This record gives sequence, C-alpha cells and structure tokens, in this order.
Amino acid sequence: MRYRVGVDIGGSFTDFAVLDQQTNQIHTLKVLSRPDQPGSEIVTGLTQFQQRDGIEPAEIGYFTHGTTVGINAVIQRRGVRLALFATEGFCDVLELARLKIPHIHDLFSRRPAPLISRDRVFAIRERSDCYGNVLQAVDRQSVLDAIEQARAAGCQGIVVSLLHSYRNRHNEAAVKAIIDEVAPELLTSCSADIWPIIREYERTITATINAYVQPMVINYLESFEQALHRLGVKPPPRITKSNGGVMGLEQAKRECVQMVLSGTASGVIGASYLASACGFDKILSLDIGGTSADVAVIVDGKVAQGNGEIIGDFPIFIPSVAVTSVGQGGGSLAWIDGQGVLQMGPDSAGSLPGPVCFQRGGTQPTATDAFAACGMMGHGALGYNAVSVDVAAARAAWQPLADRLNVTVQETAETAIQLAISSMYSDTSGLLSRFGLDPREFWFLAFGGAGPMMGCFLARELNMKGVIVPLTPGVLSALGGLVADIRNDFIRTLYSDLTPALADTLASEAQALQQRACGWLAQEHGSEMPYQLQFSADMRYRGQSFEIEVPLEANWLATADVTALHQAFDAQHQQMFGHCDPEAPVQLINLRLVIASPTPKPAINRLPVATEPAAVLKQADAWIDGAWHQVDVVLRSELRAGHRLTGPVIVAQDDCTTCVPPGMWVNVDPFGNLLITASEA
Repeated sequence: MRYRVGVDIGGSFTDFAVLDQQTNQIHTLKVLSRPDQPGSEIVTGLTQFQQRDGIEPAEIGYFTHGTTVGINAVIQRRGVRLALFATEGFCDVLELARLKIPHIHDLFSRRPAPLISRDRVFAIRERSDCYGNVLQAVDRQSVLDAIEQARAAGCQGIVVSLLHSYRNRHNEAAVKAIIDEVAPELLTSCSADIWPIIREYERTITATINAYVQPMVINYLESFEQALHRLGVKPPPRITKSNGGVMGLEQAKRECVQMVLSGTASGVIGASYLASACGFDKILSLDIGGTSADVAVIVDGKVAQGNGEIIGDFPIFIPSVAVTSVGQGGGSLAWIDGQGVLQMGPDSAGSLPGPVCFQRGGTQPTATDAFAACGMMGHGALGYNAVSVDVAAARAAWQPLADRLNVTVQETAETAIQLAISSMYSDTSGLLSRFGLDPREFWFLAFGGAGPMMGCFLARELNMKGVIVPLTPGVLSALGGLVADIRNDFIRTLYSDLTPALADTLASEAQALQQRACGWLAQEHGSEMPYQLQFSADMRYRGQSFEIEVPLEANWLATADVTALHQAFDAQHQQMFGHCDPEAPVQLINLRLVIASPTPKPAINRLPVATEPAAVLKQADAWIDGAWHQVDVVLRSELRAGHRLTGPVIVAQDDCTTCVPPGMWVNVDPFGNLLITASEA
C-alpha cells in the first residue's frame, strides 16, 4: 500500500494530509465539513485527491483521523439528555463537584450548571465499602423505578456511577444488566468501565462526558466507516485519542471520552513533530478552528500531558495532552447581551451556515467576518477554492450591531476581535502560570484555519517571543494524525502506603497491567508491532489531599524496590514545589502504564533560498489598531527561505490567511516557516 492518510474533521473544514511513501511527498487538501451528512466530506476529499493527484483509495494502506465533534458538543452543550444513577445518599455528586469557583477573581463568576440536572439524578439502593466489599447488593426495584423516571424525563442515555466502584465494578455491572434487560434502547455508561479512578466526582464527570457525546459520536463514526467502505479504502480506520495516540474504531465507540480531545490532540502532535523537525525547543501550539482555540505546551519536542483538562466548563479526568480550550474560533458568533454589551461565542456558525462572508447562508457575524470587514481577509479564495470571501456581505452583517452600539462597522468588528483575543489571553495566561512558564521564552506555533489570522494579535498581548506559521497551517492537525503513534493508557487504583508490605502487590499489579497492555496492542493492531512501556504512579505524602504523577522505571516495580519509588517521588515533589520530606510516609494511589508503538514519520523538506525580494501581489486598505493602513498582500507560494516582510502585511494561501499587524516583522526560515517577531531580526 502506497499512501498513508491523515484527516482532521473540524466544525467548519475537513483537512487532509496524504503521505506518498514512495516519494516522501505530502499532498494536502481542505474541504467543507458536513455535520448534516457525516462522512460525505471524506468522499469529497478522497475523490478530489483521485482526480487531482491520481491517489487511488485502494492504494491507501493506513487511514487515521481526528475530529472535534466531541469537544464541540461539550463546549456548545449540544449533547444528549442524560440521567445519572448514583448510590442512595450520594446523588449530589455533580452539583457539589469540587465546590470551586471557575474564576476566583471575578465577582460575577458562577459555577456552571451540570450536564445532568439534579432532577435527572436517581438513587440506587446498594453499597460497597472503600475496599470493594459489597455491603448491600443492588436493589432491583430501585433500578426499575429509576429507569421509569428516566424515561418520563425524556432521557436518551444513562450514566451509572456508584460509590467505590473503582475497587469493585460488580454493582455497576448489575445495574447495567437490568437496564439492558428492561430498557435496551438507552445507551448506558458505567464509570468503572470508562475510567476506574478514585474520587467520585472525577469518575462521574468523566463517565458523564462519555455518555453525553456517545450517540453523536457513534452515528458519526458509523457514517464515516460506511463512507470509507464505499470508496474502497481497505484498512480499518484509526481514531486519534486525547492522549495523542491512535485507537481502533470499536474502542472509540465504547470509550468516546478518549476521543473528546481527538482533533485537539492531533494538532498538538502535529505541532510537536514540526517543532522537533525544525529545531524549536519551546513552543505553545495555537490551534484555532471554527469553534475553539486550543493551546498546549511543547518543550524539547515533548507534549505536556495532564489529567483534569477543562473541556468547555468541565474537567475530564483521562490521560490527555495538557491543553486549554477556549470557546473562541473563526466561526464564533457575535451578539449583544441584555445590557447592550457586545459578546463573542461560545456558539459557532460551524460549517453550515458558516460565516456570512462564506456565502453559505450565515446571517449572524462571526470572528472571520470581523477580519473580512476590517479588510484583513478576502484577498483570494480559501479552503483550496472551497469558499470565496464576500467582504461586502461581512460588512453588511456587522452593520446592525454597529448601529445598536453607535459606532462604525470597522470599530465594531475590531472590538469583536479584541473580545476573542481577550478570552484567549485569559485562559492562555492560566496555562502558562500552571506550568510556571515565561511567555517571553516561547513561540506560538499558529495553525488551524484561524490560527495564523489571530495568532499575532494574541502573541503581542502575551509578550511572546514570536509566532511561527508553518507551510500548511490549515492542515497541520491532519498531519498530526498521520504521524501519531499507537498509544493506550491503563490504570489500577491501589491506595496503599508505600511500605515493604506493598512489595508483592506492586510487582503483581505491574505485571497484570503489562499483560493487559500487550493484549490490547495485539488485539487492536497486531502482535508483531514493536512497542515501548512507560510506568508511572500517582503518589502523595500521607495526609495530602491530592497526588502528583511520578515516572517510574519498570525494574523498580519488577523487583518491588520501594526505596527507589520513594526517592523518585521526593525528587518529583522537590522539582514541582521546591521542597520534599524524605522521612515522611508516602502513599501510592494509582499505578499507571502507557504502551506506545511508533509510526513512520516523513522528513521535512527545505525551501529554496530567495534570490530576489518577495513579490507583492497587491496593496489593500485594512483597519488595524483603530486606524486604516495600506497593507501589502503577499502570496505564500511565492515566498522562499530568507525572504523578509515588514508589517502590516497579509500573507494569503490556499488553507488560511496570515495577518501581521504594524510593528511586527516576518522572516522565512529554511523550512518555509514564517517567523513573526516584534523586533526586526
């Protein structure tokens, strides 16, 4: 099989990256997404590849894709109506959450309404203790009563999350068996099956998000699979995971929560691969699509991993790339609230109807329309000629809001841009603070359809080192899926003191995790694949409320070297918090294992060196920073290594538009990346 294909399906566009393994050439394409007809965008894209480049579907040997369908559903709260079955006496788990205020310095900050309201939480009479011993078997009548109430409430799915089920899933399985018997039409997610971790809220919210998006994801994946089959693509498709790896289709249907950050993770992996290949050691990936802006930390080519990442209003407690997602994108809708104040997002125009300037039926202005109204877009077709930008339509869409605010169209549009940038600034600052990073040492690697358009404006607010715009920024997420390794995570809660008495248990549990991991890899992807194993543990000093993840050596577990584990935890605690206590007792809460199998990576080609100044396609008037400017418009395809541009300048290309404000300079590096800085290099 000659070709490897990576696809990223976003809310507005579907991106393709195809690697020809014979020539090492990467072919790219961008088509409009079709949320109304899932899978049709795949047919459109592969058909265009066949006609344009002679790429036959039958010659495709590897197919992987990422999607934002899950995260967009959570951000916009467009999932299914759910019920929660919880242990009697513990039905307020989602309401209580962690009793944290989202923004502690905001006097008007409110905790978000849970995805399952309290009137749809039903008590199940059962009980297990903290060791997993069943103290009370499931009362069948309480389950039947709960099913009846869930049906009466119009619920389409059920989340089962019972006390201490991470230790023993027997009672959750018994409840699910009754639901399957009496109400098989209701999709059921058990918390211990989704991610069996200690702490009720963390386990329950993770299972809730899984169930919230599951019907939508299953419908989407089945349509996607059928489309590939009709085209004659033979290998089973793989789906990018939130942790930056890939998994099979059936696992994706069962464990939808593992792909909630699928499209986001694809972009981060693509950015990591590119940063490593081009020699950038400190990167913040900035992926702005139609619905959200996603920021992640990449140091020395390694993506920061985390648990408890915030998706919309909620944390999700699965292994994932450490990313901050903001409900601001190129398709974010503008509106005026009840106090007469202009607001942006989180609702998005998506692909249909899309921004007004795309002429696909949109009537409410978006961030993309703001850039068009200010003259920073509309200097060529976008999306590989999928759309043309109607600047007049964008300005007409902003006029009613401008009239209500009693300012000009350009002033209204620029305010909308500033609002979107402000939201991104707030959340990105939080990510930098969380990791203790100095933004002056980091580049933004801007990609996605709107990343290069908005990246410079955000970078100068954060005082970043600069902005990197890769050769094909609009399809970098698709490339990320193409190069992502096969990867899966396994966890076992031990909740034990780290003493010699734990030695035998530690060795046997590590061996059991390894057997599960190797069995998963053989079943999903074949027994002959090379792989790497990485153990870690969630540990804490006794008396602490939360733990930190500590990388471990496999031989420490095999030989039950408790002393080495204690020392590793002390070192990690010292690095993170500046102190440790080698004499204090330590607890090991969770034992973790990651199995990864590498995939082939294409080489990055160098660009020819410039022999003459960059050609200017034309000049245009653009409203930037409260004034009109005459701006050079340059075609990306005409740029060569060594070219230099002075802002304000607009760089147009097939998959996006790069907007460089006044006071910034552009240098083209040997790999064709645009290096945009606030000082002339």
